[in-house]
Amino acid sequence: MTAPEPAPKSVTGRILSILTLFESGQRSISLTDIAARTGLPLSTVHRLVGELVEWRFLAKNETGRYQLGIRLWALAQNTGRQLRDAAKPLLQDLFSLTGETTHLAIREGNEALYIERLYSTKRLARAAKVGGSLPLHATAVGKCILAFEEDWVRDSYLQLPLKAFTPFTEVNPHRLAGQLVKFRKQGYATAHEEVTIGSSSIAVPIFHTGRLGGALGLVVYSSQAPDMTKFLPAMQAISRKIEKATEFIPLESLHDAHKEPLPESGNMQG
Repeated sequence: MTAPEPAPKSVTGRILSILTLFESGQRSISLTDIAARTGLPLSTVHRLVGELVEWRFLAKNETGRYQLGIRLWALAQNTGRQLRDAAKPLLQDLFSLTGETTHLAIREGNEALYIERLYSTKRLARAAKVGGSLPLHATAVGKCILAFEEDWVRDSYLQLPLKAFTPFTEVNPHRLAGQLVKFRKQGYATAHEEVTIGSSSIAVPIFHTGRLGGALGLVVYSSQAPDMTKFLPAMQAISRKIEKATEFIPLESLHDAHKEPLPESGNMQG
């Protein structure tokens, strides 16, 4: 086990250090493990965890370990709710037209946050679910967001260490920058087996009153990658419909998510 980070001094920092332990996807954690991993005294962890249980942000299971509570999950569902609610019928139209896994993502810090997804019946590896996030550089929706974001966002991201998920993940910042220029010029982005072997994806931007709002993507078998541009007319039409459906809602209200890049790569979960 790696040494814990220095224990945060503020109450808010201590609570957040506890909650972020669950970002890795671990379902339950013991009280002693929480203390060891946060660097907080066991008595402090006992008190804070007890309060989080009272507020239903954490729950204690039958083995005495702690897991995320239903209230935290309910709060998370509000992220991007206005955009998700406005776009969902249109995503269903795209899904009906293509039969492929369809998703909608926005930028949250340095990650693509998936706020809606419709799954096809194909046996594709599910790299991220609704509410999950993946790094911008390894996904089509993420590359699309980077390509069409403001220059300072893109330049800042390219200074970060880039994690490789497969041998095909582009982690060279110079080559990635070249990809992003190409994607911006052609109006869409692609990714081939960069998060999971066997699947490729394509994405188009969604604009909002002249600003980038998010990205709309499809995931297909890698064997379909040479032909996936055939879906572009439908994807671009749906993107314009989403833009039209949300034009009277302020972009910040649509997202309800952070838009500033973080100083370093955040959690990259599948």
